Amino acid sequence: MTASRYQHIIPGALIFALAAIVTYLSFVQEPAESFLFPRVISVFFIGLAAWNLVRAVTGMARVGRGISASTLWNILPGLAVILIYVFVAAKELGFYSSSALAFFLIYSLYDPVPYSSALDWGKRLVVTSAFMAIIYMLFALVLQVQTPRGILL
Repeated sequence: MTASRYQHIIPGALIFALAAIVTYLSFVQEPAESFLFPRVISVFFIGLAAWNLVRAVTGMARVGRGISASTLWNILPGLAVILIYVFVAAKELGFYSSSALAFFLIYSLYDPVPYSSALDWGKRLVVTSAFMAIIYMLFALVLQVQTPRGILL
């Protein structure tokens, strides 16, 4: 096998292992009613991960050039926000408040509008509020998913 195939096989195997762990955890956690939605998502996730791994091992995955330094530099701020959200904020602040904060930060980081416009800051707040209202209705009212609780809910 060439190094370019390993470029697909190694991440594919790691993603499949992660999917297997998430799927396993979603099926052994209690109460079972609270984990119905995560079970559905994890089964879909492991199916996609298996398909990706098979494509990588059989050589059907297209070999690309990878991520350029400029692209990596552009995604690093968003990646930092996501990592802080997943490993710190969701547990400490609660799901809804930390999600609103993370969404607002990522939206502000990647919005091409200048930061000097007060009208655009208001637009960011309105869009964030609408997004969080939809997320709340979807998770709390429709799916009745148990979300992480924190200081701010």
